[in-house]
Amino acid sequence: MQTTFTPAQLADPHVAESEKILRKCVHCGFCTATCPTYVTLGNELDSPRGRIYLIKDMLENGRPADKETVTHIDRCLSCLACMTTCPSGVNYMHLVDHARAHIEETYKRPLTDRAVRALLAFVLPYPSRFRSALKLAKFGRLFSGLFEAVPGLQPMSAMLKLAPAEVPPASPVATPGRHVAAGEKRGRVAILTGCAQPVLDPGINEATVSLLNRLGSEVVVPEGEGCCGALVHHMGREEQALAFARKNVDAWMKLVDQGGLDAIIITASGCGTTIKDYGFMLRLDPAYAEKAARVSALAKDITEYLCTLDLPEPAIQPGLAVAYHSACSMQHGQKITRQPKELLTRAGFVVREPREGHLCCGSAGTYNILQPEISAKLRDRKVKNIEATGAAVIATGNIGCITQIASAAKMPIVHTVELLDWAYGGKKPAGVPEGRKL
Repeated sequence: MQTTFTPAQLADPHVAESEKILRKCVHCGFCTATCPTYVTLGNELDSPRGRIYLIKDMLENGRPADKETVTHIDRCLSCLACMTTCPSGVNYMHLVDHARAHIEETYKRPLTDRAVRALLAFVLPYPSRFRSALKLAKFGRLFSGLFEAVPGLQPMSAMLKLAPAEVPPASPVATPGRHVAAGEKRGRVAILTGCAQPVLDPGINEATVSLLNRLGSEVVVPEGEGCCGALVHHMGREEQALAFARKNVDAWMKLVDQGGLDAIIITASGCGTTIKDYGFMLRLDPAYAEKAARVSALAKDITEYLCTLDLPEPAIQPGLAVAYHSACSMQHGQKITRQPKELLTRAGFVVREPREGHLCCGSAGTYNILQPEISAKLRDRKVKNIEATGAAVIATGNIGCITQIASAAKMPIVHTVELLDWAYGGKKPAGVPEGRKL
């Protein structure tokens, strides 16, 4: 793609990076076939190629974002299926991230939209605030119909529908501390406790720590760690996202300096994609660039790390048929496709892959709140394909997908690591049927 940025424009490193990305696009259109919003809506401007044209026009002309551009960028899930498909290596992730930051700086959204986004940014990244908000949701449901009827407030209704009926108690695993290895110590890792996940499903990190401890890994929850920044990063709130990133880099590098780390374990793939990008996000910060790159190199999805360990024979023979849902942030963002399925198979599960596995379930961070209609269509399509497998349980590696799919599926859905923990001597995840030979 030809570009006409001026030397003055290219003096901005963010613009210069986007220009390099734009020049790689060859207009082939392969991305349209795998883009969930294009497949759902059929509008070229709701495809990666269409959005690239909009972003190019906005940045090249140095103009503020307009309503049309914002509408189509907002509809992007950042599922990154286009990056898996693209034969030219266009880094759409970094391009759309820059576009969102530009929108945040130059476009004034309607009041209700600004209020909802400010509320999400204020609540979701902070576990104590999020827990309190979920407890209040049962009262908020009384006004769900009103929110649904008022233009601009549909996201509030979507938020209330996604809120669980009961909020599980806080887990000790979320508290900073050290969880010692059982028997001979074979490794030392940190774990990202996260923000939404420990509130919605603390059992995921509990299963992770339990399994790693039995396999000989010491697990450390560091002081000062917090939200990875993904939620606000995808809303264009770049300074807030970078502040979260710097805070986490400081917390993890302190552990590196105090005994070293084999890995930083991530159990939410959406967080993993962002943390593995810290090196890029902080590349222009001389105080953090090198440290952030080291953190990104240490970041490992739990399934990635488990594949490096010498696993014993499973303690049980579950024999359950498992529909494996590969989260977009796992398969497209991190290119992790083989490890989760191999681990489940080795643990005694029968893995079944749903049709259209490359398409997003519609969760995508806050997308199922901010774009509830498109999200619901994608969710229903995903659930239909999963249930067609005839599996007994769904496994995935991202809390957003778990919450989204569970809102419509008739079968239980759990994190992949919970099934692995059970197979290797841990407790059976709630709702999962007893194992049986197939």
